[in-house]
Amino acid sequence: MPRPLPLHPRRIILIKSHSAGIGDILRSSAAWAVLKRRWPEAELHLIFLSRWPGYPSEELIAEHHLLQSAHFLPLQEGRFAGMRGVGPQGWRSLLPELRRLGREISADLIIDHEPHGIESSVASRVLRAQSPHAVTVGVAQVVGRGWFYDHAGPSLARYAKERGLAQPMDYTERDFAALAALGLERQGQPIVLQVGEPGHLWQRAHPKDEEELRIGLNIGCGTPDALPRRPDLDTLVEALGRLWENRPYRLLLTGAANENEINEEFRQRYQARWGSSTMMENLAGTASLSMLSGIIDSCDLFVSSDSGPYHMSVALGKSTIALFRQPYPEACHQNGQLQILVAPAADVLLKTLLQSLETC
Repeated sequence: MPRPLPLHPRRIILIKSHSAGIGDILRSSAAWAVLKRRWPEAELHLIFLSRWPGYPSEELIAEHHLLQSAHFLPLQEGRFAGMRGVGPQGWRSLLPELRRLGREISADLIIDHEPHGIESSVASRVLRAQSPHAVTVGVAQVVGRGWFYDHAGPSLARYAKERGLAQPMDYTERDFAALAALGLERQGQPIVLQVGEPGHLWQRAHPKDEEELRIGLNIGCGTPDALPRRPDLDTLVEALGRLWENRPYRLLLTGAANENEINEEFRQRYQARWGSSTMMENLAGTASLSMLSGIIDSCDLFVSSDSGPYHMSVALGKSTIALFRQPYPEACHQNGQLQILVAPAADVLLKTLLQSLETC
């Protein structure tokens, strides 16, 4: 028999498993903010079932100000009965951890945000069994899936249709399909992030002069499957060089260690085109994601490809220009300080840079 929804949950478990990318998990912060607005005293505990254990995003998410705790449990995939998935060996290692966390957290409410896959549904049932009062909420994406939960929100297609949302739907909205079972709506809530202590330490070590204009640039996309997302370097060189002639600035090049090479290539092209690159600093590989939050926050404007730092900048509430190579509505955000350009020409990018800096 379904358990009734708690009126004032004290501890809420949030289950995620889709992707361990920075932006993919950080998108959930809009749902966390809505939950905290409804129940300010409730503790939020994230349980992420990960096929990518040790991913860099774990550190950033673990210290998120809206979460009481974050736990990343590895899913060991294999092939069994001719199909790819989490087999008996994977469950043997996963189940004890789920039971332990279920007992330790003793949640009143368990929310499975994933619309697809059986793993998170099973995890919600395992966690429910550890608390006599826990109530499960999920997404009735396909026929029968809602039976796993005490209460289920609509499928993603129905959720979008009922709210008049265009398809493909912004990824951030997906977490709200489950919250619909609780009567909670997004109502324009953006994703959120605060600067971590390593970020504050970086800011104190690199104080910004009152008159200094600081721009961050994340060319990024260092993994092979993401290389097509990189913006055109010559367009960046031309637009940023012409911007310097209008408004001198300091340029911070961010990125992971494997993105140092593309940053250096950009610097060399800029040097060849404009004769000097002394105003830029290549920080690729020198900062953790937590420290990067402070670097981004110190910038007046942040320019980025469709990559993790783009989502971080939006969540920090910074003026952000995102450079896409092709339209990708799923990766857009509800944020008035965000401008998205798709394969812009240099003059279009320059105009957008100047407009974004008018208030700086």
